[in-house]
Amino acid sequence: MKIKILDRYLTKQFILSILFGVMTFVLIFVIVDLMENLDDFIDQQVPQKIVLAYYFYFLPEIIRLILPVSILLACLFTVGKLNNFNELTAIKSSGISLYRFMLPFVIIGFMISLFAIYFSGWVVPQSNAKKLEIEQKYMKKNLTYLGANIFFQDGENRFVNIGFYDQTSQLISRAGIVLINKTDPTRLEKRFDCQKLQWDSTTQKWIGLEVTENHFLSDSTNRVAYYDRYEFNDLQFRPEDILIKQKKVEEMTLTEIKQVIDAQRRSGNDTTKLEIDYHSLIAFAFANLIVILFGLPFSADKRSGTVAFQFGMNLFFTFIYLAFMKISQSFGKNGLMNPILTAWFANIIFVAFAIVNIARVRK
Repeated sequence: MKIKILDRYLTKQFILSILFGVMTFVLIFVIVDLMENLDDFIDQQVPQKIVLAYYFYFLPEIIRLILPVSILLACLFTVGKLNNFNELTAIKSSGISLYRFMLPFVIIGFMISLFAIYFSGWVVPQSNAKKLEIEQKYMKKNLTYLGANIFFQDGENRFVNIGFYDQTSQLISRAGIVLINKTDPTRLEKRFDCQKLQWDSTTQKWIGLEVTENHFLSDSTNRVAYYDRYEFNDLQFRPEDILIKQKKVEEMTLTEIKQVIDAQRRSGNDTTKLEIDYHSLIAFAFANLIVILFGLPFSADKRSGTVAFQFGMNLFFTFIYLAFMKISQSFGKNGLMNPILTAWFANIIFVAFAIVNIARVRK
């Protein structure tokens, strides 16, 4: 019975501390960002309601970024409060082990991590897209006039890969067009590789220049044809559609990223970077649990020094974790590591450190 009362007490204190940390960091983040963008808001005469909408849509991304630090702060604040009133000493004296003491914190951290996957994978991208719309429309930021490395589906069984697009001349350089069998999506029917793809405003069609056509026959043979000029009658996209399709990863939900990965893989394109981005979104959500596993034992150990020192050390290790994640992503995107291992490498290393730290404190 006493254990249940303790669990409820720790859970309440921890959740309240997390909420306090989130609100504090969000307020600081918004104030700093407002100071940076104030001149743009004034120069572009952005209406007040649009400014409020901008920060409303910015909130999910801010929360995603500051949540691990807020949880770390909550760990230190909760345990520090227990230490100040000698409650932690009483808990240890009653025979409750460090593992049992950590249990409610770990459960909350795991639940937050699961929620963070949904939050980061679906809520944040949609909010980021709305925020970007405001930046482009009212603040004249992140305007895109040139498109590069654009991939999208055009029709039921056609995929288009654009190397470079010049909006001014409506000219595409290095275009690939792939047709997939409608009844068997795993089989390619045709592939067109165009050095140039020019929009003809008179005929309202795309004209390919220096085109190589690969026709994949049912008997596994390949028929190749070359054209100096080739008129594409079935392409559905228009010049104004191209940049709209140039959606950034941070604007795509996990479902959309997975769909793009599958589509690119079917057309034979390299999906390493997208796979790393996909798995990293999931892996980063578990940073909320890792900071608990690493920070809580450190905070519960009186040998670790003052609360300020503990917070400084835990914050230092948190930023090391984030830096480690970025470095491993760089290795992965250069093809030196498997995409899944790349995304989870920092988590694996720091969980190992956390286990060692827990064992050290328990002694």
